[in-house]
Formats: sequence, structure tokens, C-alpha cells
Amino acid sequence: MSLQIMNRRILKLAGPSILANITVPLVGMVDLGIAGRLGDASSIGAIAVATMLFDLLYWNMGFLRVGTGGYTAQAYGRRDFPDAMKILVQAVGTAIVAAIFIWAIQYLFVEAAFLVIDATPQVESLAKDYFYIRIWAAPATLSLFAFKGWFIGMQNSVSPMITDITVNVLNLVLSLFFAIYLGMGIPGIALGTLVAQYLGLSTALLLMFVYYKKLFKYIHIKGSLKLREMKNFFVMNGNLFVRSICFLLVYSGFTSIAARYGDNLLAVSTIMMKLMLLYSYFVDGFAYAGEALTGKYVGARDVASLKKTIKLIFIWCIGIGVVSTLAYLFAGEPLFRLMTNNEAVIETSRQFLPWLLVMPLISCIAFTWDGIFIGATASAAIRNTMIVSVVFFFACFYLFENSVGIQALWIGYAAHLVVRSVIMTLIAKKEVISKATV
Repeated sequence: MSLQIMNRRILKLAGPSILANITVPLVGMVDLGIAGRLGDASSIGAIAVATMLFDLLYWNMGFLRVGTGGYTAQAYGRRDFPDAMKILVQAVGTAIVAAIFIWAIQYLFVEAAFLVIDATPQVESLAKDYFYIRIWAAPATLSLFAFKGWFIGMQNSVSPMITDITVNVLNLVLSLFFAIYLGMGIPGIALGTLVAQYLGLSTALLLMFVYYKKLFKYIHIKGSLKLREMKNFFVMNGNLFVRSICFLLVYSGFTSIAARYGDNLLAVSTIMMKLMLLYSYFVDGFAYAGEALTGKYVGARDVASLKKTIKLIFIWCIGIGVVSTLAYLFAGEPLFRLMTNNEAVIETSRQFLPWLLVMPLISCIAFTWDGIFIGATASAAIRNTMIVSVVFFFACFYLFENSVGIQALWIGYAAHLVVRSVIMTLIAKKEVISKATV
């Protein structure tokens, strides 16, 4: 297969994923923006707190997208469509069971959370109003994780893009309608998000009917959900669940440690992390392409195409890293000023802006390997790598904190990315390439 054809395949998968990724932060931004127009600072605080609660609930369910994508891609590569449909049934079934569990514990979860979260009574009350409405979208939200992973595994990144854009546009329109036009306030924002999630799920089901109607004959719900049939699915996703816990430890640890250094440094660290996420949305698009194509060629036992794909994916991702570094070099402070007009925060940020130049080149290798390893369903290797990297994150911070202060936090964050990159590079032949030769 020529490089031109392979590049075309990569871009066909990566392009829609990048567009979809860019819309993802719009949900939180829309909710915050509408809250900010309700004329009350407590409304903004309530949305921020409630959104954090949903992040805690849903972050660790990310395996529903990741694991589903890897297994489905390999089934696609084998042209084993009965197995592909079995994986979708298992993923959606797991999503629904998880949603019911979340519904069952919602009250205990919120009450426990506010024993830790120090919020004013008004913020707490409004956050609970939002939470107890939006929580009923759990089945739709988690099922959409499963559908997104399945579509990507089927080498289809257009359908998840359409679904994501539908959810985000409807969230904007409906939240404005309920919160502002009907005067419902915070509950209206939650209701808009709730309805948008279910309409997004309806969109995913419609796309399934349009593109995969012929595969419906392979759906066997009772047989697919037997525990014996789900063993591999649970083993892989158990490993990916641990990976998600590790991510949560790094990012929540980053925020909580930064908070110890005062409001200014917390604000700087928070904005810096958001600016770095801008770059990651582009790399993740190619990581998704790597996931889909790696799974496909592992399933097809096509070593030559697998190696060629990995090489090209890395060229694209490293290229994005270089371009992002140049963009941050010339636009780092202007981008920062878009996020805040607080001169004290901007002044403080200048000593940290060089990290924006370093992080894209450090992180692009780790992010790319993540997608490739997921496509190869090398979940144990991903789990073990993340555990080691978390240890390095905290070890480096505490090792350097006394000498460089909060800069040690960034040293630790960079170290965990380097560790992930090095380990996965060293074990890629065993964990990825060898799977296409079995």
C-alpha cells in the first residue's frame, strides 16, 4: 500500500475526530457562559462544582469508549462482524448497568462530596439542583461513550463527529431556551444538557440504522451478555479503569497541589492546563486514527501495514507538536490574556509559559502510543505504564519542591509524560507489533 493511500486513510479518520474533539469543551463553556449571564457569581460557582462532580463520576467510565474501540477495530480487521456487534451490545449493556448504579448512589455521592467541598450554602444548593436533574442523563451519556468507541473501531469517525456536534449545538440552544427564555435558571441549564444527551443518543442510533442496518441480524443480547462471553471485555476494561484512576490521580493531584500555593498560582496552573488541552485535541484526533488502524491491521494480521501506519501516525503527531510549540512561542501570552484580564495572574504566568513550549513535544509521543496500544488491546501494558508514571509524577514533585517550589509540579507532570513515552517505546514491539504476527 502506498504512503499516499495510507495518509489518506489516516486523515479520513483523524479529521472528523479533531473537529469533534474541538466541540467537547463547548458543553462546559456553554453552561458556564449561560450561568454567567444569570447575574449571580454563585451560579458560576455552582456550575463549576456540579461539572466537577460529573467529571468524577464519568472520568473512570472512559474505558467504555477506549476498550470498545480497540476490540471493535480488531474484529473489523478480521471481518468478524458478529463479534463487532457482540462488543457493542456488551459495551452498551455495561453502560446501562453503570448508569443504574450511579442513579442508586447519587444521593450518597453528592452528600459525601460536599463533606469535602468547601462551598457557600447558595453554591451548594444550586449545584445540587443542577446535579439532580442532569444525573438522569447517565444512560445516554455512558451509552454515547460506547457508541463513539464502536464507530471509531469500525473505521468511521464521521458518525461520532455528527453525534458530538449534535449534542453540543442542542445543549447550547436548549440550555438557553430553558434557562434564559423560560426563566428556569440553573435547573434550566441542567435540563438543556439532559435533553441534548438523549437526542445525541437518538442520533447515534439513527446513524447505526443508516450505516449498519445489515449487521443488526448479528445482535444477540442474551448470548452477548453472558458472563463467560464478557470475560475478555471485563479484563481489558478493568485494566483501563485502573488507567483512568491513574489519570485522575495526576490531574486532581495537579489541581489540589497548585491550590496550596494560593489563588494566583492556582489560576495560572488551571489556565496553563487548559491551553495545553487545545493542542491535545489535535493530537488525539490522530491517536484515534492510530487506534482504529492499529486494531484493524492487528485483526487482519497485516504487519507491513501496521508498521507503516505507526510510522506515519508519529510523523503527523510530532509535526503537530512542533507546530504547537511554535504557536505557543508567538501566541502564548495573547492566548493567556484571552482566558483572563487579571494583570497579577498574567504577570505571574510569565515564569511558567516556557512549559507551553516543552509540553507538546514531550506529550505527543505518549498520546500517540496510547492510541496505538489501545488499538492493539495491550491494556495490561497501558495499566502498568500509567502506574509507574503516576509514581514518577509525585516522586519528582516532592523531590524538587523544596528547591524550586511550584515549578516542581510541572517537573513532575513532564516526568510522567516522559516515563510513559519511554516505556511504551521500549515495549511496543512486544505489545503491539507481535500481535499482528500471531
